Amino acid sequence: MSWNRTAPLRIAQVAPLWESVPPKLYGGTERVVAYLTEALVAQGHDVTLFASGDSVTSAKLVATTPRALRLGGCADGIALHLAMLEEVYRRRSEFDVVHFHVDYLHFPITQREHITHVTTLHNRLDVADLMPLFHDFEGMPLVSISDSQRAPLPHATWVRTVHHGLPIDIHRPGRGGDYLAFLGRICPEKGIVAAIEIAKRSHMPLRIAAKIGEQDRAYHEREVMPLLADPLVEFVGEIGERGKQEFLAGARALVFPIDWPEPFGMVMIEALACGTPIIAFPRGSVPEIVEHGVTGFLCDDVDEAVRAVARVPELSREVCRAAFERRFTADRMARDYVEVYRRLIDARRDHPDRGPLLHSSDQLPRG
Repeated sequence: MSWNRTAPLRIAQVAPLWESVPPKLYGGTERVVAYLTEALVAQGHDVTLFASGDSVTSAKLVATTPRALRLGGCADGIALHLAMLEEVYRRRSEFDVVHFHVDYLHFPITQREHITHVTTLHNRLDVADLMPLFHDFEGMPLVSISDSQRAPLPHATWVRTVHHGLPIDIHRPGRGGDYLAFLGRICPEKGIVAAIEIAKRSHMPLRIAAKIGEQDRAYHEREVMPLLADPLVEFVGEIGERGKQEFLAGARALVFPIDWPEPFGMVMIEALACGTPIIAFPRGSVPEIVEHGVTGFLCDDVDEAVRAVARVPELSREVCRAAFERRFTADRMARDYVEVYRRLIDARRDHPDRGPLLHSSDQLPRG
């Protein structure tokens, strides 16, 4: 049966309930869902967002909890997510495609229900317990947020890699300043101790804007707090979207010395949107985002990072901003996803009674 491939789509976005969409403070997945949802609406699509009741959106909001679970408190978050998924499936006939952002919680239903769906995986996948799960649920159409993210699961049904994007006007390029910036979470894998060492050895002030989760509080008190006494180091605390503009645009560079396979790293494109270069360790997705010698420096260790700090004036903040506008806008992200949606809709229309429709060799080129 023929259909209009340029017509607006009816799209369901299914977000985690841990944070609102967008989140009030920290919450990378929910922030991406917010940017994607708003861009899809702006492009003329009919979007329904399943999220917590304190979410703010131009789409139709279906709230199965009154507020985000992290801020409101809950005894069993998985139960509340399963209740949301049941609501999605009760309403499945209202959508041309359902886009899940809740890891694998929906897999048992989507493997058995013949609806058009796709899942973006937002977290690290180098976890042994995930291997049998993705083997048992092979055929689930998946989107990776970087090519490096999918490396532990090469035989999964990867449809495409879609890099994250930001609204083009959410940040403005700044002139930079006389400090280095660290933005993220206080935890070993984010490299906060290395960031402090880089700043101290470079004789540059370091401003730290970071969330401290309960699971990392002991690490913070044991390993990080003693380092905050240095006069070069300032702990700002957790900041929201408005605070990021001044924080990143005023920095000479963002330091990102991670010690884990970062699936994406939103803070890097936030920095580029502000025209701020990046000094990073080349782990996970970093080499896909930072162009060495153009938008930042990829450094193998602290020694190289210290040398890179001295080379930051060689880089152009205008070039950093231009790279953001070319590669990492929400509009580009939404257009990439619409290509994925239409491809899956085509496959479902050709084979309405089949379960898994695609193979890993059928993937679209990376956005």
